[in-house]
Amino acid sequence: MTAPALPANASPIGLIGLGLVGNALAIRLKAHGFRVSGFDSRAQARAAFQAAGFQAADSIAQIAQGATRVVLAVYDSQGVLDVVEGPNGLVACGWNPGTNVPAPERQIIDCSTGSPDLLAALAARLQSLAIDFIEAPLSGSSQQIARGEATLLLGGAAQAIERVNSVLEAISPVRFHMGGAGMGARAKLATNLVLGLNRAALAEGMVFARALGIEPARFLELVQNSPARSGAAQAKGGLMVSLLNGVDVLAQSRIHQHLKDVDLMLSAAAAKNQQLPFSETHAALMREAVRLGDGDLDNAAIIRQIARGIGS
Repeated sequence: MTAPALPANASPIGLIGLGLVGNALAIRLKAHGFRVSGFDSRAQARAAFQAAGFQAADSIAQIAQGATRVVLAVYDSQGVLDVVEGPNGLVACGWNPGTNVPAPERQIIDCSTGSPDLLAALAARLQSLAIDFIEAPLSGSSQQIARGEATLLLGGAAQAIERVNSVLEAISPVRFHMGGAGMGARAKLATNLVLGLNRAALAEGMVFARALGIEPARFLELVQNSPARSGAAQAKGGLMVSLLNGVDVLAQSRIHQHLKDVDLMLSAAAAKNQQLPFSETHAALMREAVRLGDGDLDNAAIIRQIARGIGS
């Protein structure tokens, strides 16, 4: 794919949050010709980012001074609020042009998964400061994001999204505009619910098959060639086979992060007087996995917790 031409003086993209998703986003943006300046509160993350060939900033203030478009890949909505409106956040560090600005000159693209109501309220406050806030959570693992295979679920005004179209195109060619601010997060929570349960169902089936004397790799082959196949089987099945065989796998996503998302789902469902019985069970499994030290493992490692449940 040929990277789109950018003006020679194009300002860099600021990137805040240099975890798995942040690094994957940096790879996408760099591949499309954007200069990326990244910041993370963890010195180790900044050092690793720089060692990977990217420019690391020393502070949010440095990002604010050098970029008019900032991509967020932080842990949760509280992190977003801190980065944007905190005492050392973007607004406090100069992203406040005042009133009577004809059109927004600064844009925030939030790729984290967070609380829809908090993000909608934040977008409204930033609008009064002539700052566009675009929700852009991604459905897909960090490896899928780096390959451009994840799906962007957008929330925000159509004009705001158009102003950052080149950045969004670099992140992923597959995009769905779900509505105003807050709708991107709602769509991400709903799709993540299905994805997480697909993973858990695959893990339970694989552990069950092994108990019946079917080798995990053979069972996965069967699943992938039957109506039981799924994207979860394709993305995580091989990792689950390795984990059952005692082989460590590189994390593409983490159990504790998905537990955070499921807790948001349960809270949103409770507000609508809806029960999520399967997700409640899934959350209990993940909480126990985190308690036993598996929180930083890939989401495929939910199979370890299911296997523990039958004494394996």
